[in-house]
Amino acid sequence: MTLTLDISRHKELFNPYYFHTPITIIGAGATGSWLTLALAKLGIEDITIWDFDTVEEHNIANQAFELQDIGKSKVEAIKKLVKINTNIEINTYNIRFTNQRLAGIIFLMVDSMEERKKIWENSIKMKFAVDLLIEPRMGLDVGRIYNVEPVNLTHIKKYEDTYYNDDVAEVSACGASKTVISTALGIVSWCVRQLINWHNKEELDNEILIDFKYNNILTLKW
Repeated sequence: MTLTLDISRHKELFNPYYFHTPITIIGAGATGSWLTLALAKLGIEDITIWDFDTVEEHNIANQAFELQDIGKSKVEAIKKLVKINTNIEINTYNIRFTNQRLAGIIFLMVDSMEERKKIWENSIKMKFAVDLLIEPRMGLDVGRIYNVEPVNLTHIKKYEDTYYNDDVAEVSACGASKTVISTALGIVSWCVRQLINWHNKEELDNEILIDFKYNNILTLKW
């Protein structure tokens, strides 16, 4: 592996030379775009990201993209940012993820619950090639992160109990989803730490509830 990053400040906690698990990120929005960059800065090279959307003006305030990326595909824009910042070449698919085969660690960061359910059922649930699903959910001031072993029957039941309808998503007065960069970055930081803990064979909490406004955190094991 050719690594151009100086990882000396974090290699005792996480050394990418000893990390050989493929990473798939589904969704390149407020969490997915920052997560891709963060994982590359850890020195992880085997990263694949899926998204079919383009960068719009309103994405700039809370996503990793730059003004000159407006109008470009999100995956190609984040690929460019990763290359500039880390010299790592990630894999990209500028199409909607449907039922493609997956392996390794999956970060499921799509917009709708309905889409999460379909991907979970078709490509993650009871798939022995998938080691771990890390699935964050974000509101304006709150976040949830789920760590799920896809072949663990208890995890499957508990995880599916967390589903809700898309019509309960938090929206603003103008009808747009509410997001802010501080919450997005906070959730991404927790997601990155889940991967580090998994790699270091630490026992993961299965549900992490974060209230950024009142500084409250609740963790649960299943």
